Amino acid sequence: METTPDGWSVNGLLSNHYNRAPFRDESDLYLSYWGKENCSPGHAVGPGIRDFYKIHFIHKGQGQVKVRGQTFVLTAGQAFIIYPKVVTSYEADQENPWTYSWIAFYGAWVPNILAKTHLTPDSPVFPMDKKVMPGLYESLSITLNEFPNPELRIMSIMYGFMSLLTEICPISLESGSLHKKQDSYIHQSLEFVHSHYAESISVQQLAGHLGLDRKYLSSLFKESVGVSPQQYLLRYRMEKACELLISGRYLVGEVARSVGYQDALVFSKMFKKEKGYSPKQWIESFHNRDIRT
Repeated sequence: METTPDGWSVNGLLSNHYNRAPFRDESDLYLSYWGKENCSPGHAVGPGIRDFYKIHFIHKGQGQVKVRGQTFVLTAGQAFIIYPKVVTSYEADQENPWTYSWIAFYGAWVPNILAKTHLTPDSPVFPMDKKVMPGLYESLSITLNEFPNPELRIMSIMYGFMSLLTEICPISLESGSLHKKQDSYIHQSLEFVHSHYAESISVQQLAGHLGLDRKYLSSLFKESVGVSPQQYLLRYRMEKACELLISGRYLVGEVARSVGYQDALVFSKMFKKEKGYSPKQWIESFHNRDIRT
Protein backbone atom coordinates (compact mmCIF):
# COMPACT_ATOMS: atom_id res chain seq x y z
CA MET A 1 0.00 0.00 0.00
CA GLU A 2 1.40 3.37 -0.98
CA THR A 3 0.08 6.90 -0.59
CA THR A 4 -0.22 9.57 -3.27
CA PRO A 5 0.97 13.16 -2.64
CA ASP A 6 -2.57 14.24 -1.81
CA GLY A 7 -2.96 11.56 0.85
CA TRP A 8 -4.99 8.89 -0.97
CA SER A 9 -3.98 5.27 -0.45
CA VAL A 10 -3.36 3.31 -3.62
CA ASN A 11 -2.41 -0.22 -4.56
CA GLY A 12 -0.27 -1.67 -7.33
CA LEU A 13 1.80 1.40 -8.17
CA LEU A 14 4.70 0.59 -10.46
CA SER A 15 6.19 4.07 -10.53
CA ASN A 16 5.18 7.37 -8.99
CA HIS A 17 7.24 10.41 -9.88
CA TYR A 18 6.02 13.76 -8.67
CA ASN A 19 7.35 17.20 -7.89
CA ARG A 20 6.06 19.93 -5.63
CA ALA A 21 6.14 23.56 -6.66
CA PRO A 22 9.16 25.35 -5.07
CA PHE A 23 7.00 28.13 -3.60
CA ARG A 24 3.85 28.82 -1.68
CA ASP A 25 1.63 31.63 -2.80
CA GLU A 26 -1.88 32.97 -2.65
CA SER A 27 -1.85 33.85 -6.32
CA ASP A 28 -4.78 33.68 -8.71
CA LEU A 29 -3.34 30.47 -10.19
CA TYR A 30 -1.14 28.25 -8.06
CA LEU A 31 0.49 24.97 -9.12
CA SER A 32 0.64 22.63 -6.14
CA TYR A 33 2.45 19.61 -7.60
CA TRP A 34 2.75 17.46 -10.71
CA GLY A 35 3.80 13.91 -11.51
CA LYS A 36 3.62 10.85 -13.72
CA GLU A 37 2.60 7.22 -13.13
CA ASN A 38 3.01 3.96 -14.98
CA CYS A 39 0.11 2.05 -13.43
CA SER A 40 -0.21 -1.67 -12.84
CA PRO A 41 -3.40 -3.53 -13.89
CA GLY A 42 -6.39 -2.46 -11.84
CA HIS A 43 -4.49 0.29 -9.97
CA ALA A 44 -7.28 2.34 -8.36
CA VAL A 45 -7.57 5.68 -6.59
CA GLY A 46 -10.57 6.76 -4.52
CA PRO A 47 -13.42 7.27 -4.23
CA GLY A 48 -12.50 10.46 -2.41
CA ILE A 49 -12.42 14.25 -2.57
CA ARG A 50 -9.71 16.89 -2.86
CA ASP A 51 -9.37 20.54 -1.97
CA PHE A 52 -7.90 21.44 -5.37
CA TYR A 53 -8.26 20.78 -9.08
CA LYS A 54 -6.32 17.92 -10.67
CA ILE A 55 -5.96 17.06 -14.35
CA HIS A 56 -4.71 13.69 -15.60
CA PHE A 57 -3.33 13.24 -19.13
CA ILE A 58 -3.52 9.71 -20.59
CA HIS A 59 -0.34 8.88 -22.53
CA LYS A 60 -1.02 5.21 -23.25
CA GLY A 61 -3.31 2.40 -22.18
CA GLN A 62 -6.79 2.94 -20.83
CA GLY A 63 -8.88 3.12 -17.67
CA GLN A 64 -12.10 4.50 -16.29
CA VAL A 65 -13.24 7.47 -14.20
CA LYS A 66 -16.34 7.44 -11.99
CA VAL A 67 -17.97 10.67 -10.85
CA ARG A 68 -21.54 11.52 -9.81
CA GLY A 69 -22.94 8.19 -10.91
CA GLN A 70 -21.30 8.30 -14.34
CA THR A 71 -18.50 6.13 -15.71
CA PHE A 72 -16.15 7.43 -18.40
CA VAL A 73 -13.77 5.08 -20.25
CA LEU A 74 -10.63 6.91 -21.35
CA THR A 75 -7.82 5.95 -23.70
CA ALA A 76 -4.51 7.47 -24.81
CA GLY A 77 -4.88 11.04 -26.07
CA GLN A 78 -7.61 11.98 -23.60
CA ALA A 79 -7.56 13.82 -20.28
CA PHE A 80 -9.90 14.35 -17.34
CA ILE A 81 -10.25 16.98 -14.64
CA ILE A 82 -11.17 16.41 -11.00
CA TYR A 83 -13.01 19.25 -9.26
CA PRO A 84 -12.61 20.16 -5.56
CA LYS A 85 -15.11 18.62 -3.15
CA VAL A 86 -16.47 16.24 -5.82
CA VAL A 87 -16.24 12.53 -4.99
CA THR A 88 -14.22 10.88 -7.76
CA SER A 89 -12.53 7.52 -8.36
CA TYR A 90 -10.49 6.18 -11.24
CA GLU A 91 -8.97 2.83 -12.13
CA ALA A 92 -6.50 1.44 -14.66
CA ASP A 93 -7.69 -1.22 -17.10
CA GLN A 94 -6.84 -4.81 -16.12
CA GLU A 95 -5.43 -5.77 -19.51
CA ASN A 96 -4.12 -2.47 -20.85
CA PRO A 97 -3.41 -0.22 -17.82
CA TRP A 98 -2.85 3.43 -18.48
CA THR A 99 0.17 5.62 -18.04
CA TYR A 100 -0.76 9.17 -17.08
CA SER A 101 0.76 12.41 -15.90
CA TRP A 102 -1.02 15.02 -13.82
CA ILE A 103 -0.99 18.55 -12.46
CA ALA A 104 -2.69 19.67 -9.24
CA PHE A 105 -3.58 23.35 -8.89
CA TYR A 106 -5.97 25.89 -7.40
CA GLY A 107 -6.43 29.67 -7.18
CA ALA A 108 -8.98 32.46 -7.25
CA TRP A 109 -8.98 32.66 -11.06
CA VAL A 110 -9.45 28.96 -11.75
CA PRO A 111 -13.28 28.87 -11.61
CA ASN A 112 -13.41 31.90 -13.90
CA ILE A 113 -11.04 30.26 -16.37
CA LEU A 114 -12.93 26.97 -16.35
CA ALA A 115 -16.20 28.85 -16.84
CA LYS A 116 -14.85 29.71 -20.29
CA THR A 117 -14.78 25.99 -21.17
CA HIS A 118 -17.40 23.28 -21.49
CA LEU A 119 -15.80 21.36 -18.59
CA THR A 120 -17.89 20.67 -15.47
CA PRO A 121 -17.85 18.04 -12.71
CA ASP A 122 -20.42 16.13 -14.78
CA SER A 123 -18.45 16.54 -18.01
CA PRO A 124 -14.77 16.17 -17.02
CA VAL A 125 -13.25 14.55 -20.13
CA PHE A 126 -11.46 16.41 -22.93
CA PRO A 127 -8.91 15.68 -25.68
CA MET A 128 -5.21 16.38 -25.25
CA ASP A 129 -3.56 18.59 -27.81
CA LYS A 130 -0.63 17.06 -29.70
CA LYS A 131 2.16 19.40 -28.58
CA VAL A 132 1.88 20.99 -25.14
CA MET A 133 -0.03 18.58 -22.91
CA PRO A 134 1.92 15.36 -23.61
CA GLY A 135 5.14 17.09 -22.56
CA LEU A 136 3.82 19.19 -19.68
CA TYR A 137 5.31 16.96 -16.98
CA GLU A 138 8.74 17.07 -18.59
CA SER A 139 8.58 20.85 -19.16
CA LEU A 140 7.75 21.52 -15.52
CA SER A 141 10.39 19.10 -14.25
CA ILE A 142 13.13 20.52 -16.47
CA THR A 143 12.22 24.04 -15.39
CA LEU A 144 12.34 23.05 -11.72
CA ASN A 145 15.70 21.28 -12.01
CA GLU A 146 17.62 23.50 -14.43
CA PHE A 147 16.72 27.06 -13.42
CA PRO A 148 17.92 28.61 -10.14
CA ASN A 149 14.70 30.63 -9.73
CA PRO A 150 12.01 28.64 -11.54
CA GLU A 151 8.90 30.20 -9.99
CA LEU A 152 8.02 32.66 -12.74
CA ARG A 153 8.82 30.17 -15.50
CA ILE A 154 6.57 27.56 -13.88
CA MET A 155 3.73 30.05 -13.57
CA SER A 156 4.24 31.07 -17.19
CA ILE A 157 3.84 27.43 -18.22
CA MET A 158 0.67 27.17 -16.15
CA TYR A 159 -0.91 30.30 -17.58
CA GLY A 160 -0.04 29.09 -21.07
CA PHE A 161 -1.65 25.74 -20.33
CA MET A 162 -4.84 27.30 -18.99
CA SER A 163 -5.07 29.51 -22.06
CA LEU A 164 -4.71 26.41 -24.25
CA LEU A 165 -7.40 24.66 -22.22
CA THR A 166 -9.93 27.38 -23.05
CA GLU A 167 -9.05 26.96 -26.72
CA ILE A 168 -9.40 23.19 -26.99
CA CYS A 169 -12.46 23.00 -24.66
CA PRO A 170 -14.55 25.97 -25.82
CA ILE A 171 -18.14 26.36 -24.78
CA SER A 172 -20.12 24.72 -27.56
CA LEU A 173 -21.63 27.09 -30.08
CA GLU A 174 -24.15 24.40 -30.93
CA SER A 175 -25.95 24.86 -27.62
CA GLY A 176 -27.59 28.02 -28.93
CA SER A 177 -28.47 31.38 -27.49
CA LEU A 178 -29.70 29.98 -24.16
CA HIS A 179 -26.30 28.48 -23.39
CA LYS A 180 -24.58 31.72 -24.40
CA LYS A 181 -26.87 33.72 -22.12
CA GLN A 182 -26.20 31.35 -19.23
CA ASP A 183 -22.46 31.67 -19.80
CA SER A 184 -22.85 35.44 -19.75
CA TYR A 185 -24.64 35.22 -16.41
CA ILE A 186 -21.74 33.25 -14.93
CA HIS A 187 -19.14 35.72 -16.18
CA GLN A 188 -21.15 38.65 -14.84
CA SER A 189 -21.54 36.85 -11.52
CA LEU A 190 -17.80 36.29 -11.18
CA GLU A 191 -17.04 39.87 -12.14
CA PHE A 192 -19.55 41.11 -9.56
CA VAL A 193 -18.00 39.00 -6.80
CA HIS A 194 -14.45 40.02 -7.73
CA SER A 195 -15.44 43.70 -7.72
CA HIS A 196 -17.62 43.74 -4.58
CA TYR A 197 -16.22 41.02 -2.30
CA ALA A 198 -15.06 43.70 0.17
CA GLU A 199 -18.66 44.87 0.60
CA SER A 200 -21.55 43.28 2.45
CA ILE A 201 -23.10 41.44 -0.49
CA SER A 202 -25.48 38.50 -0.72
CA VAL A 203 -26.62 36.02 -3.33
CA GLN A 204 -29.94 37.88 -3.41
CA GLN A 205 -28.13 41.09 -4.35
CA LEU A 206 -26.14 39.25 -7.00
CA ALA A 207 -29.32 37.75 -8.45
CA GLY A 208 -30.99 41.17 -8.40
CA HIS A 209 -28.00 42.68 -10.19
CA LEU A 210 -28.49 40.14 -12.99
CA GLY A 211 -32.28 40.25 -12.90
CA LEU A 212 -32.52 36.54 -12.07
CA ASP A 213 -34.28 34.39 -9.50
CA ARG A 214 -31.93 33.58 -6.63
CA LYS A 215 -32.56 29.82 -6.77
CA TYR A 216 -32.07 29.72 -10.54
CA LEU A 217 -28.80 31.65 -10.30
CA SER A 218 -27.53 29.38 -7.51
CA SER A 219 -28.32 26.27 -9.54
CA LEU A 220 -26.75 27.69 -12.71
CA PHE A 221 -23.65 28.89 -10.83
CA LYS A 222 -23.03 25.57 -9.09
CA GLU A 223 -23.46 23.64 -12.34
CA SER A 224 -20.91 25.83 -14.12
CA VAL A 225 -18.37 26.66 -11.41
CA GLY A 226 -18.70 23.56 -9.22
CA VAL A 227 -19.62 25.35 -5.98
CA SER A 228 -22.50 27.55 -4.85
CA PRO A 229 -22.23 31.37 -5.06
CA GLN A 230 -21.98 31.51 -1.26
CA GLN A 231 -19.09 29.03 -1.24
CA TYR A 232 -17.29 30.82 -4.05
CA LEU A 233 -17.66 34.21 -2.32
CA LEU A 234 -16.33 32.72 0.93
CA ARG A 235 -13.32 31.13 -0.77
CA TYR A 236 -12.54 34.26 -2.76
CA ARG A 237 -12.71 36.44 0.36
CA MET A 238 -10.44 34.08 2.26
CA GLU A 239 -7.89 33.98 -0.57
CA LYS A 240 -7.77 37.77 -0.50
CA ALA A 241 -7.56 37.71 3.30
CA CYS A 242 -4.55 35.37 3.08
CA GLU A 243 -2.78 37.82 0.77
CA LEU A 244 -3.23 40.59 3.34
CA LEU A 245 -2.23 38.38 6.26
CA ILE A 246 0.96 37.26 4.53
CA SER A 247 2.09 40.86 4.11
CA GLY A 248 2.21 41.28 7.89
CA ARG A 249 1.07 44.88 7.60
CA TYR A 250 -2.49 44.60 8.87
CA LEU A 251 -4.35 43.62 12.03
CA VAL A 252 -6.92 40.83 11.83
CA GLY A 253 -9.71 43.36 12.23
CA GLU A 254 -8.38 45.42 9.34
CA VAL A 255 -8.16 42.33 7.16
CA ALA A 256 -11.70 41.35 8.12
CA ARG A 257 -13.15 44.71 7.09
CA SER A 258 -11.14 44.63 3.87
CA VAL A 259 -12.82 41.42 2.73
CA GLY A 260 -16.39 42.23 3.70
CA TYR A 261 -16.66 41.40 7.42
CA GLN A 262 -17.37 44.19 9.90
CA ASP A 263 -17.09 41.78 12.83
CA ALA A 264 -13.58 40.37 13.29
CA LEU A 265 -14.92 37.44 15.33
CA VAL A 266 -17.28 36.40 12.55
CA PHE A 267 -14.40 36.71 10.07
CA SER A 268 -12.13 34.55 12.24
CA LYS A 269 -14.85 31.92 12.54
CA MET A 270 -15.38 31.80 8.77
CA PHE A 271 -11.60 31.81 8.14
CA LYS A 272 -11.14 28.81 10.42
CA LYS A 273 -14.06 27.05 8.75
CA GLU A 274 -12.41 27.46 5.33
CA LYS A 275 -8.72 27.08 6.21
CA GLY A 276 -8.82 24.91 9.31
CA TYR A 277 -6.84 27.46 11.35
CA SER A 278 -7.55 30.79 12.98
CA PRO A 279 -5.98 33.77 11.12
CA LYS A 280 -3.16 34.03 13.67
CA GLN A 281 -2.47 30.29 13.65
CA TRP A 282 -2.55 30.24 9.86
CA ILE A 283 0.00 33.03 9.39
CA GLU A 284 2.33 31.47 11.98
CA SER A 285 2.08 28.09 10.27
CA PHE A 286 2.54 29.65 6.84
CA HIS A 287 5.80 31.33 7.80
CA ASN A 288 6.94 28.12 9.45
CA ARG A 289 6.08 26.24 6.23
CA ASP A 290 4.08 23.70 8.24
CA ILE A 291 0.97 23.86 6.12
CA ARG A 292 0.10 24.32 2.47
CA THR A 293 -2.57 26.96 1.95
